[in-house]
Amino acid sequence: MRRKARIPPAPLPQHQGVDPVRVRLPAEGPWATVRDHLVERLSGAGPGVVDGMFDAGRIVGADGAAVPADAPYRPGMFVWFHRELPDEVPVPFPLRIVHRDEHIVVVDKPHFLATTPRGSHVAETALARLRRELGIPTLGAAHRLDRLTAGLVLFTVRPQERGAYQTLFRDRLVRKEYEAIAPYDPALALPRTVRSRIVKERGSLTAVEVAGEPNAVSRIELLEHRDGLGRYRLVPGTGQTHQLRVHMNALGLPILGDPLYPVVAAPVPAGDFRDPLQLLARELEFTDPVTGAAHRFRSTRTLAAWPGQ
Repeated sequence: MRRKARIPPAPLPQHQGVDPVRVRLPAEGPWATVRDHLVERLSGAGPGVVDGMFDAGRIVGADGAAVPADAPYRPGMFVWFHRELPDEVPVPFPLRIVHRDEHIVVVDKPHFLATTPRGSHVAETALARLRRELGIPTLGAAHRLDRLTAGLVLFTVRPQERGAYQTLFRDRLVRKEYEAIAPYDPALALPRTVRSRIVKERGSLTAVEVAGEPNAVSRIELLEHRDGLGRYRLVPGTGQTHQLRVHMNALGLPILGDPLYPVVAAPVPAGDFRDPLQLLARELEFTDPVTGAAHRFRSTRTLAAWPGQ
């Protein structure tokens, strides 16, 4: 059995709380130089971008030294660089620290803030912000919460412990409870458990329910209703992408402010924070895999469509 290659530590520091990009050169390929491979691999960056990075000495090897553009291609070689940060509109809402100790940080994330860097959201993410604000460059996310969803997110302090906390979510050992505001249907019998098979294809904005063995389970309860709206408790038994949003929509109860379900809405301008998705990750409950402590955390946020909570 072939041994897994050891990944060297990053030779570049974080920039604005964002890790450098690491690229490992494939074992086989037609490239004569490191530059040839990166020009092909990063073709979406635009013409001349990779050459400019080489000229500026921004692409480095494991020793931290700049890699020359004409450096021979070496299968398995690692190189690092910092991507150009996109222009991001700051999300003008604070992250609230719910709990902090030497192992974990639990935060109450606002709507519109991505959990981790991805796509056009890089420095304006919960992870990058927390690394800067708390001065913990080793901080990592144990799981992810949709950018449009507010509520509780668990981060780990020590990289060597991150796997233990991620395993809790993988093995469904974390009890998660959400709250949502959606239309009220007096004819719909609740509470109920919804089971279906949800699939989200790569490149598609939305997930869909398909025939087949269920891979998504959600408990839906009505807490109260008024003026044609209901406040719902949602308890997912699984963690499929957009699961709660898909299940609520399938019941005829699309969550208020949802830009994808039942129909995909036109994109809103950057910086438009007027209509947040009315979905909140209200509670996290688990046994700490490192300390053995029983944790139960609760968000103090409220949903704008249900004043007076």
